[in-house]
Amino acid sequence: MPAIKKRETTEWIKRVAASYGKRVGEIAYIFCSDEKILEVNRQYLQHDYYTDIITFDYCEGDRLSGDLFISLDTICTNAEQFATAYDDELHRVIIHGILHLCGINDKGPGEREIMEEAENKALAMR
Repeated sequence: MPAIKKRETTEWIKRVAASYGKRVGEIAYIFCSDEKILEVNRQYLQHDYYTDIITFDYCEGDRLSGDLFISLDTICTNAEQFATAYDDELHRVIIHGILHLCGINDKGPGEREIMEEAENKALAMR
């Protein structure tokens, strides 16, 4: 388990969700290895690659609900690659999943830039 300040992180996530007109419902954070996230990616999304996060969306109306599978191995690799603190990268990935639940995508044309801008705005709210 990563050392996360639960209360502060929960309040931050609630503020970010509220900025999108959303409320936080049940969100499960499943911290796992690269091997586990690859298994989930193959089984549920038919993708054969590692990733930092997979978000399963169970939202209803304005209430955010979902499962966030987060690879701590990839968080560590990304932190090294981008010369950023592990804690900062972990929070970026957590909020990335929350932003997906808020309806922001990052796979289509121009969407990655929108997601990055939303991540930066959310991280500034921390």
